[in-house]
Amino acid sequence: MLGIAIAGGVGAQAFPSKPIRLVIPFAPGGVVDVTARQIGPKLSEALGQPVLIENKSGAGGTLAADYVAKSAPDGHTLLVAFDSHAVNPHIYKSDLRYDTFKDLAPISFIGSIPLLLATSTAFPANDIPAFIQVAKSKPGTISYASVGAGSSGHLAAEQLKLLANVDMLHIPFKGGAPALSALMGEQVQLIVFAAGAGVPLVRGGKIKPLAVSGKRRSSALPSVPTMAEAGYPQLDSGAWMGLLAPAGTPAPVIARLNAELAKVLKDPDLIKKLADQAVDLSSSTPEELGSLIRTEHDKWGKVIKDAKLNVSQ
Repeated sequence: MLGIAIAGGVGAQAFPSKPIRLVIPFAPGGVVDVTARQIGPKLSEALGQPVLIENKSGAGGTLAADYVAKSAPDGHTLLVAFDSHAVNPHIYKSDLRYDTFKDLAPISFIGSIPLLLATSTAFPANDIPAFIQVAKSKPGTISYASVGAGSSGHLAAEQLKLLANVDMLHIPFKGGAPALSALMGEQVQLIVFAAGAGVPLVRGGKIKPLAVSGKRRSSALPSVPTMAEAGYPQLDSGAWMGLLAPAGTPAPVIARLNAELAKVLKDPDLIKKLADQAVDLSSSTPEELGSLIRTEHDKWGKVIKDAKLNVSQ
């Protein structure tokens, strides 16, 4: 037992021994990518190694998760998971090439973001009730964008369809940036996604905000009403991010990453920069993140089943 303890201690002291890769499950420019690129330099300072950002988009984040799950369990390749990570087992089912709960080890929660519902500046509606009215007058012709099947934006939009009794077509994208491009190009009429990447576009008058999810307005978009104010208090869920490692990563390495990330997420400069993009930073224990993933998996699985949502790929 002493030999094992000493070996574990030596492994923790040797970590990290090379650059650390943060694998992002979406294209550059979205909220997960932006957050990781802000955290990366701070984490690099704390760990004494370069932190590299690697975007591996596709299949709702499952390509990135599979890649990390099959990487060496030494703490040098990590996944910045989005909320869709917990829902993907319901979406891809037999096509999932890894086990969400067995093949990836939770490290820490990173932050939460309200969902933003926005249209192009040319769309003839300035709030949710007006948007619903337009959608009802043109059944089946309104398309909405999300960052992928099973994302919080997708599920929130499907809930809105049910609650408002409107018919809209889902168009999934490989991240917030391409979804926003489609919205501004008027290829879709609505976007529902984590607010972060949309904040500067709202402020610059490039897209038109209709509402944000949550029980209170976002400090980054104080003039934008909540879905509760718009008449849909049921739509109060937001997006979230967490850090995971391949299963089998030594406990001392997980503990080191957890501790250093917790310090980084308390950095006042980082908190301010990301709060300005609607990201609320917060760390957790590995166990708390694991519990969140399980809870989100079960909660959304029930919603998908009970509402008979068409979320499969």
